[in-house]
Amino acid sequence: MSDLTDSLVDVSSDSFWEVGNYKRAVKRVDDGNRLCNDLMNCLHERARIEKSYATQLTEWAKRWRQLVERGPQYGTVERAWFALMTEAEKVSDLHMEVKTALTGEDLEKIKNWQKDAYHKQMIGGFKETKEAEDGFRKAQKPWAKKLKEVDAMKKAYHNACKEEKTASSRESSSKLENNNPEAQKKLQEKVEKCQQEVQKTKERYRKSLEELDKVTPQYMENMEQVFEQWQQFEDNRLCFFRELLLGVKQHLDLSSNHKYSSVYHTLEDTIQAADAQEDLKWFRCNHGPGMTMNWPQFEEWSMELNRMLSRRETKRKPTDGVTLTGISQSTEQTPKTTSSSSSSAAPVEKSTADGSDEEAGNPFGSANANGNPFEDEPSSEEVCVPVRALYDYDGQEQDELSFKAGDQLMKMGEEDEQGWCKGRLSDGTVGLYPANYVEDLE
Repeated sequence: MSDLTDSLVDVSSDSFWEVGNYKRAVKRVDDGNRLCNDLMNCLHERARIEKSYATQLTEWAKRWRQLVERGPQYGTVERAWFALMTEAEKVSDLHMEVKTALTGEDLEKIKNWQKDAYHKQMIGGFKETKEAEDGFRKAQKPWAKKLKEVDAMKKAYHNACKEEKTASSRESSSKLENNNPEAQKKLQEKVEKCQQEVQKTKERYRKSLEELDKVTPQYMENMEQVFEQWQQFEDNRLCFFRELLLGVKQHLDLSSNHKYSSVYHTLEDTIQAADAQEDLKWFRCNHGPGMTMNWPQFEEWSMELNRMLSRRETKRKPTDGVTLTGISQSTEQTPKTTSSSSSSAAPVEKSTADGSDEEAGNPFGSANANGNPFEDEPSSEEVCVPVRALYDYDGQEQDELSFKAGDQLMKMGEEDEQGWCKGRLSDGTVGLYPANYVEDLE
């Protein structure tokens, strides 16, 4: 029973109905304003994350688009690879739209609602907080006054009981000690007087409680009215937050955006369209046995042919670039099927129409037994620059070098218009390699 009583006392001491305990309801008004600021900060941080992600996607797409364009991949598979970069660019745009929506539409809604709901005072604080404080204080004041009277009557009654108890104890002790009758009489009179005081304070205490009970219903009704008023105020905030968060969800949920689903439908269609057989056929026709060839034929010597050869010999100038092959092609060569072939294939030197077998014929006629056209060329003064390989490269043609990432070689001459350079490996092998596969060491 004692534990139950203590429990009831503890609950009562923290009850909303206790004097001053309405302040938690008042504080909720200030908390609502602070929560508006917290929500805006939350959306600001998310917007920065969206922007950062979008920027990284764009930079990644730009970098890899350039690498793929300069690399050896070709044909429909190259287009499928490019589709990944296109997807990143479009998704980046969508995430920038999310960032714009968060920092624009959503934040403006919170600012406007906060401005309409909370009004600052010149003396500090919010008007709504003061109204809540005044409302609860006014509703509680009559009951608090009566409660103060009850506490005073209770204290007086308890003091009277204590005095009566003390007087009775002294009287009993005096009887046991056989004190003189006059002293015992005085003590008895003191006890009677204390008993009378106990009765008086007890009646006053009960009467004050009755008066408190009479005003309690009105007190509860008034407090309920004020509380409901601010419950409605808080309800408006909670409903606004709910609607706003649903709007934020719509902005963040890219899966519900038709643009987002369209990006991946396009990506899938492009990848599905990649055709290995088509790419192999293109490579065969442009860099393999499918290429046309002016095979050597018997030609009679003539004065006209001799003059043409002499004229060509005097007009020849050293070229900056180095051709991949010297195979002559007719004008009926199969056209390239993709725009990227210029970056994945080495240039092919076309022959003149003079029919010269010595100039436009087999380019390897003066090469060594290994078929390298560079080793028997006339020596010339070339500037050699040491370079390091960035990536692995396997030569696709007889006059191309093969190396691993990290290998060092010498660059002999400048890059030609098609992005190829002439170089020499550490073992002395001379050949061509893609210029973007290496970096200068000096």
